Amino acid sequence: MPSRTALFISPHLDDVAFSCAGTLAVLKAAGWRTVLATVFTRSVPDPSGFALACQTDKGLPPELDYMAVRREEDAAFGRTLGVDEVHWLDLPEAPHRGYGSAVELFSGIRPGDEVWREAAARIGALAGRIEPDLIFGCQAIGNHVDHRQTVRALVELGRPVAWYRDLPYVIRAPEEAPPPGLPGGLLPLAVPVGDHLPAKIAGACRYATQLPFQFGGAERVGPALTSFAADEAGRAGRTGHVERFLIDAAALEAVSSA
Repeated sequence: MPSRTALFISPHLDDVAFSCAGTLAVLKAAGWRTVLATVFTRSVPDPSGFALACQTDKGLPPELDYMAVRREEDAAFGRTLGVDEVHWLDLPEAPHRGYGSAVELFSGIRPGDEVWREAAARIGALAGRIEPDLIFGCQAIGNHVDHRQTVRALVELGRPVAWYRDLPYVIRAPEEAPPPGLPGGLLPLAVPVGDHLPAKIAGACRYATQLPFQFGGAERVGPALTSFAADEAGRAGRTGHVERFLIDAAALEAVSSA
């Protein structure tokens, strides 16, 4: 029997790793083919202003191709988790689309920012080639514009999606609801990931440029992800460690048989 395929959609080069790599590892261990695609991965020559600050405030020199470094980190994550295919969809991040400050990244989508249309086309082309049994996409908790545009693109495709909770935003605000944009009628799902937390932590640590900013350092990644997964189990009325999703009935049937 051919293996089933899960397509994990990440807005940025780290979102799937931080948010739902435990579930990716669960499916991989169950014989699923896993495919990771990140939407906003484009290198933009000679960045300036806020776009440049997004790399220099992490201690990286201005002449460095920041996105190339991040793509290398993503490839290392893929090798660590045994991901079968890694794709970069080559759209520009929000600071390269006119968002000029950290506040603007989280203040709603700017009029005229229609990047979701091209995101939907590129995700759709990939999905049409690999025909995934299930897609994983972000809920956009935290309200980052790139996450919200990714949600809009996935909703446009109309395929079954398991919507993951966006880390590390949700660590800081675990009760925050997703912003408007998800489909209606979604059901909660909790996936036990305790046996795969070491793999998730190892994969997350491949994103070295992001760890000081997002977690306070590499040494804090494991404790943060482990503690949060235990808290998520409690919120789901479970024991152990879980990752939580919102999911429609068709997607639930696919993942429940894993």
